[in-house]
Amino acid sequence: MKITVIGAGNVGATCAQRIAEGDLGDVVLVDIVEGLPQGKALDLLEAAPVMGHSRSVVGANGYDETTGSDVVVMTAGLARKPGMSRDDLQKMNAEIVEGAITEAHRRSPGAIFVMVTNPLDIMCEVAYRVVGGDPSRVFGMAGVLDSARFRAFIALELGVAMEDVQAMVLGGHGDTMVPLPRFSTVSGISIVHLLPAERIEALAQRTRDGGAEIVGLLKTGSAYYAPAAATFQMVEAVVRDKKRILPVAARLSGQYGIDGQYLGVPAKLGAGGIEEIIELPLTDGELAELRRSAEHVRAGVEALG
Repeated sequence: MKITVIGAGNVGATCAQRIAEGDLGDVVLVDIVEGLPQGKALDLLEAAPVMGHSRSVVGANGYDETTGSDVVVMTAGLARKPGMSRDDLQKMNAEIVEGAITEAHRRSPGAIFVMVTNPLDIMCEVAYRVVGGDPSRVFGMAGVLDSARFRAFIALELGVAMEDVQAMVLGGHGDTMVPLPRFSTVSGISIVHLLPAERIEALAQRTRDGGAEIVGLLKTGSAYYAPAAATFQMVEAVVRDKKRILPVAARLSGQYGIDGQYLGVPAKLGAGGIEEIIELPLTDGELAELRRSAEHVRAGVEALG
């Protein structure tokens, strides 16, 4: 397998590291900054003997080296700064995404594209309009990260092992995301039976604010360890055809009453990309929240034209 990671910043470089050390495939790290992807790729390659893998890791400032990629991970774009919402990024990052995906798709028309650049759901639509064809081959990393944050906060609140906690967060990757406590469990027990409603809502709100909380602490950057881990899980599901049920930004075609737009929903990921979109039995209130989130994403897409 050949996996291209576009963007050699913190998220992209950490993705490249996890992919190579996870033995998923050979890695091409692309960035427009001269020397940056080459230097980081060489550093990762020199770690290979210690980490015990033999994967190739190369850096490039162009796209010829990416030819024939099986998976392309798009992380390039401007990062959020304190006080900046994901939506503030959309016009600035749309041009970056359109150009990069055009170049990568031209050289790897059969690739699966995993989007990470924010605002995530809108950038998925930008990429899909470049790639066209089957929307199951263009999807985004959002729900895995948001659900991981919710899982971590639940585990800390209850003082239980994180590996025993599962959670589900749907909707757009931003302030309108929809954490679902009914579908969030500890060893199969819904958290609605373990925590009072006010604590659940506090944890859900912290999940919505998870990215902004890290931006506020770092001052000069944004999260990258958890986003890279979430992206790795999705790439692994595709490369190893694991048939994982994960919350991802998928292009809906009538599911949940939403058509022709990207939104975070549970889906089966395998060698074909999104192999099935799962429709959960939502309450009227949950479905209303999800549709409000969809309208927010739709407004962002329409603002781009």
